[in-house]
Amino acid sequence: MKKPNFAALMMFVLVMTAAAGCASSQSAQSRSMGQYVDDKTISAKVKADLIADPLTKAHEIDVTTYKGMVQLSGFVDTPEASQRAEQIARNIKGVVDVKNNLIVK
Repeated sequence: MKKPNFAALMMFVLVMTAAAGCASSQSAQSRSMGQYVDDKTISAKVKADLIADPLTKAHEIDVTTYKGMVQLSGFVDTPEASQRAEQIARNIKGVVDVKNNLIVK
C-alpha cells in the first residue's frame, strides 16, 4: 500500500482551511461582490464630485460606502462646506442615505 504524499496532504488541509475561512467571512460581511463593487463606485463618484467642488476640501474628507449608505468623515472649514459635501453625496446615483460625520475646524 502506497503512503500518502505528506506535502500533498498538507496542501489539501491548507486549501480546505482557507476555503472554510472564506465562507465564514463572506457570510459575516453579508455583501455580495456586486454590492462591494457598487459601493466602491459610489465612493469614487462622491470623492470625484467633492474634488470638483470649490467649496469642499476633498483631500480632508474620507468617503466610505456600505450597501449604498455613504459615510463622510474628516474636516471642513465651514458649516456650509459640510452641508455641501452631504448634498453632493446625496446626489450620486445609488446612494441610499448619507451619514455626515464631518467636523468643522
